[in-house]
Amino acid sequence: MPSLKDLKNRIGSVKNTRKITKAMQMVAAAKLRRAQEAAEASRPYTERFNAVMSGLAASMGDASGAPTLLAGTGKDQVHLLVVMTAERGLCGGFNANISKLAKARANALTAEGKTVKILTVGKKGRDALKREYGQYFVGHVDLTEVKRIGYSDAQGIARDVLARFEAHEFDVATIFYAKFVNVVTQIPTQQQIIPAVFEEQEDAASTVYDYEPSEEAILADLLPRGVATQLFSALLENGASEQGARMSAMDNATRNAGEMIDKLTIEFNRSRQAVITNELIEIISGAEAL
Repeated sequence: MPSLKDLKNRIGSVKNTRKITKAMQMVAAAKLRRAQEAAEASRPYTERFNAVMSGLAASMGDASGAPTLLAGTGKDQVHLLVVMTAERGLCGGFNANISKLAKARANALTAEGKTVKILTVGKKGRDALKREYGQYFVGHVDLTEVKRIGYSDAQGIARDVLARFEAHEFDVATIFYAKFVNVVTQIPTQQQIIPAVFEEQEDAASTVYDYEPSEEAILADLLPRGVATQLFSALLENGASEQGARMSAMDNATRNAGEMIDKLTIEFNRSRQAVITNELIEIISGAEAL
């Protein structure tokens, strides 16, 4: 049975921990609003951009002059997995869920005899995959010093991915990130970005456009920008998901600390009462002996 001093020290330690988790929860809540606004503001542009690209891709059909970023290399042997996680932990299962999805994809590809290459964005994803999949690593992007994600950060990653594609290092590229829904829900998502895949638009069949210059020229210019756009959107979704997950995790930790303090306080009071009772019994026994 722990002594009164041990219980008192433990109560003090848990109280200090609760102060830290409460502060982290408040910081995450403040960051979440800005990150959520940025993610939501990027969605209309991304959706409209994809709609335009979908129309262009549909008008191209199976034309032989289609850019390789759209048509692909004609092979499906080498896959690049771009795993995007956070630089910091203490955000619940956010990082683990993205890494788990990437692991499942890597296992499925290797089981089919495919070659897997992994590019990590964020330290936590690298740490989670390094031990088991370290032989597949081809690069890492460190965003530790980036305080606020910008389009230039996505462009840097896109240039790296596109340079690898032009060097024929892979055939298919897929990004892994968490799509933000709300504070308690972040959906791990995988999205193929090379060759580009666009959802078919409902009005595509009923609307006919004439493009100037040609569809091939427009796609050749917009497809690299589309890769950067998809990466930027994923980074923003990840940023909002990370803060939402951290806010939820720290809220749970704060409440758990409060419950632990209550239990320890009850145990401390009972132990102190037992000590006082024993002392009274000793005093009374001594008085009766006299």
